[in-house]
Amino acid sequence: MRKIKRCSLLILIIILSMFPAGCTNPTAPKEAVTQSTNNVQKESATSVNTAATPVSGKLIVHFINVGQGDSELLQLPNGQNILIDAGTNKAGSAIVDYLNKQGIKKIDCLVATHPHEDHIGGMDNVVKSFAIGSIYMPKVTTTTRSFEDVLNAIKDKDLKIIPGKAGMTILDQDGLKISFLAPCGTTNQELNNWSIVTRVQFEDNIFLFTGDTQEESENQMLDSGADLSADVLKVGHHGSYSSTSLAFLKAAAPEYAVISAGKNNDYGHPHQITLDKLSAAGVNVYRTDQNGIVVIISDGHNLSVKTSDN
Repeated sequence: MRKIKRCSLLILIIILSMFPAGCTNPTAPKEAVTQSTNNVQKESATSVNTAATPVSGKLIVHFINVGQGDSELLQLPNGQNILIDAGTNKAGSAIVDYLNKQGIKKIDCLVATHPHEDHIGGMDNVVKSFAIGSIYMPKVTTTTRSFEDVLNAIKDKDLKIIPGKAGMTILDQDGLKISFLAPCGTTNQELNNWSIVTRVQFEDNIFLFTGDTQEESENQMLDSGADLSADVLKVGHHGSYSSTSLAFLKAAAPEYAVISAGKNNDYGHPHQITLDKLSAAGVNVYRTDQNGIVVIISDGHNLSVKTSDN
């Protein structure tokens, strides 16, 4: 991958105005835009008929089909909304359309797991289109145009970024607790290992959203002693072999796993070794490249699953 050794002056000025001092800027990778994302808008926009209607007192989690990228909408029992990631640049308008069709007016909490284009590409569209509450991003920077676009959208609305890291609890009330389990380290050289990992517990049900977390960050979470158990695991890094180590999978022990990946993507995601590990662990696997949008509804005790292929 092409290496970029320093931030442009414009990006650095924007970053310093929104982040506390001391952002880390590891070697930034080339933006990963693949041909498999070309049909993202069409796929996502035409699949919205399967999305769940918000029901009071339930947690509704939408794993949005954004092709080779990630985006999850959480409609909380208290009526608030959380969006974790926003897919690729080409998915931006489709995500906005999808949120509008769910009746979303405000994103109370926006989480950018890490600054890779397939996770933040559509986030500037979201920031421009909706009222935004809190914004969480890891305290790390890159020099891509996608990252600059997100920062500019945030700056134009005079919003601030809260650095997300392990040990933070962003909501704890009425049987609902949302906390961050990663990033734990501050010297990770790989941007994927800066991913914010979000744990959402609603009564008896637990969801774990892992961004592109790889084995290094998984080991840091294991070493931290954090409770990694989950009923639903958003599989790290689109099902890559670099994530979902056996130790991490054993600690999570999910009943369901969701993999967000694009059809026939250039990376071969999800990798067979990851699928084999999930199968051996008896996990029920859903994939956006095969199932389209995946919606999982929790009443705090039981889970139900809907997909756009049924």
